[in-house]
Amino acid sequence: MPTADKLAYDRLPYPKVIVVGGGFAGLQVVKGLANTPYKVMLLDRQNHHCFQPLLYQVATASLSADSIAHPFRRTVGPMRNVAFRMANVLAIHAKEKQVETDHGLLDYDILILATGTHTNFFGLRSCEEEAMQLKTISQALDIRSDFLQEFETAIYLLDEKEQRHFLNFVIVGGGPTGVELAGALAEIKKSVLRQEYREVDSSQMHIALIDGNDHVLGAFFPKSSANALKYLKQLGVDVRLGRRATGFADGELLLDNGDRISTNTVIWAAGVTGASIPGLEEGMDARAGRYKVDAFNRVEGHPEVYAIGDIALMTADPAYPHGHPQLAQVAVQQGRRLVKNLKRLAKGEEAEPFAYHHKGSMAVIGRYRAVVDIGTYSFGGFFAWLLWMFVHVMQLVDFRNRIMVLLNWGWKYLSWRNTIRLIIRPYMRKPTMKAAMEEAR
Repeated sequence: MPTADKLAYDRLPYPKVIVVGGGFAGLQVVKGLANTPYKVMLLDRQNHHCFQPLLYQVATASLSADSIAHPFRRTVGPMRNVAFRMANVLAIHAKEKQVETDHGLLDYDILILATGTHTNFFGLRSCEEEAMQLKTISQALDIRSDFLQEFETAIYLLDEKEQRHFLNFVIVGGGPTGVELAGALAEIKKSVLRQEYREVDSSQMHIALIDGNDHVLGAFFPKSSANALKYLKQLGVDVRLGRRATGFADGELLLDNGDRISTNTVIWAAGVTGASIPGLEEGMDARAGRYKVDAFNRVEGHPEVYAIGDIALMTADPAYPHGHPQLAQVAVQQGRRLVKNLKRLAKGEEAEPFAYHHKGSMAVIGRYRAVVDIGTYSFGGFFAWLLWMFVHVMQLVDFRNRIMVLLNWGWKYLSWRNTIRLIIRPYMRKPTMKAAMEEAR
């Protein structure tokens, strides 16, 4: 029998707003439209919001998954005009104003797309099949299980070359994710592997960071980029700049200069492409996989459809003629502006164009090392590391998450121990094409 709350939501006489994606942009819209004259439904394939900037800490056993995740239903529960459905969105039928999901069709008056991005392998099929990704909590847990399993495997190997193969970790992409992950793995080599896997010579563990540019953290100021490179080298990371991955074969990552790196673990952090949905192809930029939007985030040719965050390509902002960077702060600001505009439209007022205000960039490289760009200033070191921790803790959705992160970090940095080294679900590698063909024979 339907509850009173469900009947109240179903009978609300407001325009129907569907928000696809509960990342930074989508969540801002949902929270901002609470208790407004709109009937809002959030759709997401997961049942939780994930704080992606700290995913690498889940992957490297510094934080538990629930420290950086927050259930959508806990957020929308008190909101009378908001509902959540866990669903995969399969297509958009713009003429009928319907969204097709794996649970059926849903009508909308306003559609807001905040679907984020997918990992971009640049057409390298072999890398796509073999490399690990870091976009979701499930993928972070896979990486955590993988490197712990590699440590356990290395103990049984007597051949030094074979042991090095399992202790070689290659990260492709020198952006914030790649740099932070490389720094965290280097700290694990320095502490966990040396102290707890004494049967293994820790010097056998090798961490390589590959990037096609001539510097890491390409979007940062030159000073921060240089500091990040210095910190990585101090941690013993093998940074190879000006090199691109060209494929993966026979247990080796192939580079464009002919080098081959023997490894069982490749983590791909080299780029992203928009996570678009079939149905609005005329409003798409095919190369970027992003929706072309105007200054109000309306998708080209569809005034009732909005795209915000990483999936939106706005060239109307004079300061960013080629589109805004795909950063969390862009997503948050676009979500907030769209909420204000929808409230203005509900009152019969005109919408206001979006203008992005860059608040700075930061990345952490191991213990006590970070780089920060704010305004025209760039600095690194211990103070930057403290600022990085404060900002990321304050951005977490829930007070409980903040306490959990602070407690985990406090224990980790005081004791030099990563506390969550549990192989709860062993990571099972997909068979390569070659192995699959041989098995089929």
